[in-house]
Amino acid sequence: MTQTKLNRRQFTKLTFAAGALASALPAPALLAETNVNEKIHMGGIGIGWRGGDHLNAFNGMDDVRLTAFADPDEARLLAAKARVKEAATYRDMRKIFDDPSIDAVYVATCNHWHCLASIWAMQAGKHVYVEKPLSHSQWEGDQVVKAARKYNRICQVGTQQRSDPMQAEIKKFLHEEKGLGEILSCAVNRYGIRRSIGKRETPLPIPEGIDYDLWLGPAQDEPLYRAQFHYDWHWDWNTGSGEMGNWGVHVLDDAINNVLLDRVAYPKAVLGGGARLTYDDAGETPNVHFVWFDTGSIPMVIGLSNIPMGPRSKSAGTHTGPGSGYCVYCEGGMFWGQRGSGKAIDANGKVIREFKGNMGGGHQRNFIDAVKAHDPSIQNAEVELANQVTAWCNFANIAFRVGKPYQQKNAEVLFGKTAGRWEELLANTSELLAANDLSLENSGVVLSGMLNYDEKTGRFSGEGSDEANALLKREYRKGYAVPETV
Repeated sequence: MTQTKLNRRQFTKLTFAAGALASALPAPALLAETNVNEKIHMGGIGIGWRGGDHLNAFNGMDDVRLTAFADPDEARLLAAKARVKEAATYRDMRKIFDDPSIDAVYVATCNHWHCLASIWAMQAGKHVYVEKPLSHSQWEGDQVVKAARKYNRICQVGTQQRSDPMQAEIKKFLHEEKGLGEILSCAVNRYGIRRSIGKRETPLPIPEGIDYDLWLGPAQDEPLYRAQFHYDWHWDWNTGSGEMGNWGVHVLDDAINNVLLDRVAYPKAVLGGGARLTYDDAGETPNVHFVWFDTGSIPMVIGLSNIPMGPRSKSAGTHTGPGSGYCVYCEGGMFWGQRGSGKAIDANGKVIREFKGNMGGGHQRNFIDAVKAHDPSIQNAEVELANQVTAWCNFANIAFRVGKPYQQKNAEVLFGKTAGRWEELLANTSELLAANDLSLENSGVVLSGMLNYDEKTGRFSGEGSDEANALLKREYRKGYAVPETV
């Protein structure tokens, strides 16, 4: 996991130089480049809500032809077939990989399938657009990067805000123009209420029409006690990554891009905690989550809440800045950024500049352009960079999962070291809990020790590091393991 000394565009351009690769890479990497005048033949893997969005986006491009879909849910395949009548449909995604006429695929499966599907696709010579978060565990994300390099494939990750031209304007304002002076710290927010997912007394029957073996893929075969089958897999560690991997990856990606300028590949250390509160449901992932990252430069925290600030409240908690975005604290004021917009606020509270974006609507187009040019430097969310960003989410989740019962003294080790953002985050979290007649120390809230991360070894050290390192790679179900050698 050592960070390259070359910048991203230099590195990817070099690794795709045909002359340099011809003698070094195995035969599958020497596939013919796509002719820029041809239509890209594309397959869709996963045709649920997000997969349907991708269907619409790619189907609307004159130089793309959707020729096949794969989904273990028969009803979703029928719906996709109704929209693209000439497309073939399969339960098993491997049928798409076996089709030599297909140039590229999009992967919009559940999180636990993202990496294996991407690797299989690239091994079969396909270019890949894969939904966020890239990985369910960090090791498998590293394997996807290796596959992209080995097979010389374009691999774009669906952190679409990278394709919003507004981001370049924000970076210029904050760093080149120093429109608000020096940056002091950054707080990342995801505050949005989510309902309980229910808790059955008996396991949920698998809905008719779903090939459950194919749906599970790499995940373990465990009984489900939630009320509904689809979507709420997000809140089960076996298949999902919680809100940190669902929305957290977007807001952290913006902060890493615009505040850290992608110069910090991995956090040097992480300390975090949280709990699943107010609902007695089948969910495992936290609905209150608070994390500090050691960036080696600008202090950064993220706060997350999916619970209301009291029984009748429509607020998910106190925070500064957008509910789903980030707040940059500067010498001369604050910058608030979120999907599609941003604003600079001076020290007197006056908005001095506003930014408008397109929310990254051209992200799929960016992928197709890179495929046609066979040039990964065109990509806005190339897989190596996206793998690094995903690590921040994976590490935040690991910190929660190895946490011990919250003690204030353990949180105070960071007081005075984070430009006040950690103290403020804990105070806001305490206020949120108090509104629900709870507290940090009596509600099952946990807090990790300081987990130091060495990007050269890809391992943690410090309190709880043995447990943390074990979570860097998951156990795979037989027949669906992410390969050790891609």
